[in-house]
Amino acid sequence: MKIQSKITAVLSWRKIPFFLVFILQLVACSLWGQVVQKRALTEADYPKWGQLSLDKMSANGQWISYTMSYENGLDTLFIKNTKSMKTRAFPLGNNGDFLTPNWFIYQTVEGVHLVNLTIGKQETITNVSQYMYAPIAKKLLLLINEKENTLLIRELNGSHEERIKGVNEFTMDPTNQRILYTTTRANQNTVNLLELSKKNQNTMLLSSLGSFTNLVWHEKGKALAFLQKSLDTAKPNTIIFYYSLSNKKLYSSHGKKQQLFLGDSLLIPTSSFKLKISDDMQSIFFTLQRKVKSNEDQKSSDVQIWNGNAKWIYPMEAKKKNGIYLGLWHPQQDAYQLITNDTLPQIMLSGNQKYAIISNTQQYEPQYTIGGPRDFYLVDLSTGKKELLLKKHSGHFLNTITSPEGKYIAYFKEQNWWVYDITKKTHTNITKNIGQPFFHNNNENPQNEDSYPNLGWTLHDKEILLCDPYDLWAISPDGTAARRLTYGRETRTQFRLAAYSGIMLGKPNYDGWIFKTIDLDQGLLLEATNEKGEFGYFKWSSRSNKKLAFSSNSRLDQLIQSATGDTFIFREQGYNLSPRLMLQNHTDTLPKTMVQSNPQQQQFYWGKAERIQYKNAKGKWLQAILYYPADYNNKKKYPMIVYIYEKLTQNLHNKYLYPSQFAGEDESFNITSFTTQGYFVLAPDISYEIGDVGISALDCVVSATNKVIDQGLVLLDKIGLIGHSFGGYETDFIITQTNLFTAAVAGSAATNLTSYYLTIGASGKPDMWRFESQQWRMGKSLFEDKKGYDRNSPIEHAKNITTPLLSWTGAEDKQVNWNQSIEFYLALRRLKKKHIMLVYPKEKHTIMDTKNQKDLSIRVHQWFDYHLKDIVPPTWIRAALK
Repeated sequence: MKIQSKITAVLSWRKIPFFLVFILQLVACSLWGQVVQKRALTEADYPKWGQLSLDKMSANGQWISYTMSYENGLDTLFIKNTKSMKTRAFPLGNNGDFLTPNWFIYQTVEGVHLVNLTIGKQETITNVSQYMYAPIAKKLLLLINEKENTLLIRELNGSHEERIKGVNEFTMDPTNQRILYTTTRANQNTVNLLELSKKNQNTMLLSSLGSFTNLVWHEKGKALAFLQKSLDTAKPNTIIFYYSLSNKKLYSSHGKKQQLFLGDSLLIPTSSFKLKISDDMQSIFFTLQRKVKSNEDQKSSDVQIWNGNAKWIYPMEAKKKNGIYLGLWHPQQDAYQLITNDTLPQIMLSGNQKYAIISNTQQYEPQYTIGGPRDFYLVDLSTGKKELLLKKHSGHFLNTITSPEGKYIAYFKEQNWWVYDITKKTHTNITKNIGQPFFHNNNENPQNEDSYPNLGWTLHDKEILLCDPYDLWAISPDGTAARRLTYGRETRTQFRLAAYSGIMLGKPNYDGWIFKTIDLDQGLLLEATNEKGEFGYFKWSSRSNKKLAFSSNSRLDQLIQSATGDTFIFREQGYNLSPRLMLQNHTDTLPKTMVQSNPQQQQFYWGKAERIQYKNAKGKWLQAILYYPADYNNKKKYPMIVYIYEKLTQNLHNKYLYPSQFAGEDESFNITSFTTQGYFVLAPDISYEIGDVGISALDCVVSATNKVIDQGLVLLDKIGLIGHSFGGYETDFIITQTNLFTAAVAGSAATNLTSYYLTIGASGKPDMWRFESQQWRMGKSLFEDKKGYDRNSPIEHAKNITTPLLSWTGAEDKQVNWNQSIEFYLALRRLKKKHIMLVYPKEKHTIMDTKNQKDLSIRVHQWFDYHLKDIVPPTWIRAALK
C-alpha cells in the first residue's frame, strides 16, 4: 500500500485548460453582466462551454461541491466556501463528499483524496476500490487493492490506523457502528464482525474452506445474514447463515430440512436478489433457481419454435428469467417456504413482510398495451393462505404500492386511488368524494388515464400523500378524512415535492416498489410551477407554506438543504442564463450567486426565446416557443427551422441550451448552434386526435408556422423542418402533405405504419402496443382501421413529396427499426425524389459515438445552410441532388 501526504495549494494544476477553467469560475460573478464587445459565435468557440452541476453541501452549510463538465473530457470538481467564497479545484475529481464539516473526500484515477478544509492539507491514498465513513466512530474505512487486499481503518487525520489483511468485501450496518466483512488467507475463508464503537473489537463468526458472499444487514442493524458457496461444483449446496446480535447466535440452513425442501429440482444461487431479513427478524427471504437437467442442454437443432398460441412471442420468452423463485427460511425453526412459482412468479412484499402480493405478467397475454393487466393474490406468509386481492388490475409498478408498516395496499383503479386494509379485508375508494381529479391524460393517449403522483405514506401509515392537478393531499386510509396541504388551485399553481421522483422517494420491492415514510412534522420542500411557467421553491409546514425562491423566467433545480435546515443551495438556468448556483440563508432577503458558469457568453451575440400563441384548424389555442437569431435585426427577415416532437413549450425556461456539435436537443439538432448562426427556431406544441396522429401533427405544425410567417419575421421560401424518432415520423408525414417547407431532416423515423405495427421492438415485444394505446395514438388495431393507418402513414403518400429530405438512422436501431428508414429510402429512390439517407453502423436509436455525433451535426448544418441560406453545398450534397 502506498500512502501519500501532501499540502495542496489552492491553485495546483497540471494542465493549462484546468487553470483556465478555474479562473473562469473565480471571475464569473464579476464578469457576468458587464458591457463587452460582442461577436458572432463560431464552432471553434463551442469547447469553451461547460455544464455546471451541483453536487453536495456540508452539514453546516459552509461548503458546497459542484462540477464543470466539458466536451473534451477535462472535467473538474470544485468546492467553495459559502462565507469566504474560497474555491478549490480538483481536476478529473469525482464522487466527492463532505465526511464532516471539516473534511472532504473525492476520487480520481490515482486514488482517494482526503482534504482537510480547515488547514488545506490534502492526502492521497492509492489503489482504493471501496470506502465508507462511520460518523459515530469517526473512522474512515478503505479497501486497498494489493496482492493481498487490505482493509484500512483510520482516523481522518491519520493519527491512528489499523489494517486487516485479506479482506474481500465489507458492508457497514445501518447504524454506522459495525462492519461485516469476509477474508481469504491461506485458502481459508472467514466472515467477521467488527465493532467500530468498541475500539474495533473483532469477532470471527465463521471459518471455512468455502467462500462467503451476499452480506446483508437487518434494516435497523439488529441482525445479519450471508451465504456460503459450495465447494462441490457438481453438487452445489449453498448455505444460508443468520446471526442475531441480541443473543449472539449463528443459525445455519445446512441440514436435512433444507435438502428435503430443495429436492432434486431447486438450488440456492449466490447471485440474483440479495438476501433480505424481515423486520421482525424471524425470516430470511432468499432466491431459488430451478436446476437445469442435463438432457435439457441437448437440442437436436437450433430451431426456434414460434408458437402462435403462446402467451409471449419467442423473443420476449427468450428474455424471461425462467425458474427464478423467492423462498422463505425461518432460522429458529429451520423451516422453509416457497412463495412464488411458475404460475405466479412476480412478487412484492407488504411493508412489514408479513404478506406477499404475487401475480403473473403473462396472465392475460397476448394483449397490446405497454404493461398488461393481471390478477394479484395476497398470501399470508404465516399460514400460506392465498386469496384474490385484485382482478385484472394494471401491472404498472407504481399503480400498486404497499404501505411502509404493512397495514395497507394502495392501488390506482378506475381513475381513483383505493386502499385495501389487510386486517379488515376492505377495499375503499379514498378519492371519489374529494371533488378533484387524481388522474390525467396529458399525453392524449387512447385508453390511457395516468395517476398524478403518489408520494407515499406518513408515519405509522396514518395518511397517504397524493396529488391532484395542483395540490398535495393527506388522506386517511379509510377515506373518512382528507386534508389539502397546499392551495395551488386558486392561482392555478402546481405544487409538488422538490425534485420529485417516484424512484428517488422509494426503493425496489422485488417486482414492485415501496415508498419511504414521510414525516410531516419535519416539513416538506416543495416546488411550484404556474401556467406562465414561473417557478419557485417553498418550505411547507403545518402552519405555513413559505416561499424560499422564485423566478418568472428561469428554472430552478438541484435543491439541497443543509442538515441544520437554515441554508439552501440550488441551480438556476434559463435560455439566456447559463446555469448558476444560488445560496439562500434564512437571514437573506434574496439568494446570492455562488457560481456563474460560462461567463464567456457575454462576449457573443445571443438570441432570445418567447412563448407565442396560435390556433390550429380546429380552433384550439396552442403554444409554441420562438427562438430568435442572435443579434436579431427587426428590419431583416431570416430563415427558420421548425423543430417538432409532441409538446415542447414546457422547456421555455427549463434549460440553458449549450452550443455544441454533439448530441443536442434532438440528437442532430442543437438549437443554440442554429440561432447563433442566424436562424429562427420554432418549437410548437402539438395536440393529437385519436386515430389521426399524422394529420394532427400536420395541422398544428403548419398552423404554428403560418403564425410566424404572418408576423413577417421569416423568409417564406426558407423554412426547414426537423425531428427525431416520433418527431422524425411527424416530419416525414408532414412533407407528404404540404410544400411549405424548403428542406427537412428526419432521424430514426417510422415511415410505414403497417410494417412498423408488425415489428418486434428492442424488448422483444411486438410494437403493436405503441399504436393501440400509446404514442402513435391510433386507438385500434391495424385490422380494425387499415384506412386510418394508411391515412397517417408517410410511405403511402411518398409520391407527393417535393421537399428535399435528409434522413438518418443507426444500423442497429431496434426501437424504431432501421428498416423503416430503408423502406422510405427505397420508396423515394423509386419515385426519384431528392433524398439522402445517412446510416451509422453500430449505432442504435440515438447516436452515442462522439465522432458520429459531430459528423451528423455538421451534415445537418450543411443541409440547411445550402437549402435555407444558399451557401455552396459540399460534395456529398451536390453529388446526391444534381
